Amino acid sequence: MSPHSLPTKFVLTACAATMAETVTFPLDLTKTRLQIQGEAVDRFYKTAKPYRGMVKTAIGIVKEEGVFKLWQGVTPAIYRHIVYSGVRMVAYEQLRDSLLKRNADGYFPLWKAVLGGMSAGALGQFFASPTDLVKVQMQMEGRRRLEGKPPRIHGVYHAFVKILSEGGIRGLWAGWIPNVQRAALVSLGDLTTYDMVKHFLLRNTTLKDSSLCHGLSRGLLYTSTYDCLKQTIKREGLLSLYKGFLPIWARMAPWSMTFWLTFEQIRKLTGINSF
Repeated sequence: MSPHSLPTKFVLTACAATMAETVTFPLDLTKTRLQIQGEAVDRFYKTAKPYRGMVKTAIGIVKEEGVFKLWQGVTPAIYRHIVYSGVRMVAYEQLRDSLLKRNADGYFPLWKAVLGGMSAGALGQFFASPTDLVKVQMQMEGRRRLEGKPPRIHGVYHAFVKILSEGGIRGLWAGWIPNVQRAALVSLGDLTTYDMVKHFLLRNTTLKDSSLCHGLSRGLLYTSTYDCLKQTIKREGLLSLYKGFLPIWARMAPWSMTFWLTFEQIRKLTGINSF
């Protein structure tokens, strides 16, 4: 394959995403455990669990389940980012270079970057939604087993089969609308910002296209998105919407740093132009 072909770019993006996801996954697991606490659903919990905060939750997982449980569900998470990051990065680059196109002076206007970033993020998340669903289910298995409950799933393949058998193909996309909405905004903040800041630095400073520049840029509980929002506020209060915010926020910086640095270096090593 040509180093400039779409399949090659997809594979290289997948490698960078795998590295970033593996390094920062414990923060994602902690976030999921924090968010799931307090849901008044008997099929998940029989008694209410106290909120322990990001650090105490992570320490609790290590003490109660073992250190490797911090990576519970990392396999579907990697699958998810291979699909999500691969699709969104290739889509954004194609939109930027072929469809929306730069200005005659080589500048990519902000409005085009915003449109391209949000579109690419939404597209990537749509394709990755089934792996997101499996990832969350696997992340919760450690807690169920600790409570003495029988496991619901026994691995990635079994999770996919179970979802298909219970909900069909549509079941794999349960909750895809809020996920796609969130991914569009995340890509606006991550992908669009990185692209604009990086090329601003290259045009207006003495920085070279190097690592320094890259680092500086850098089941059916609810019937709909609105129903999920309404029930969460009613049962747990308005502030419950921000459960897990700290680990999400803390994870984004190392994830983005790891991804973009790895992504740019892999492109250079394989002879592809810098992003």
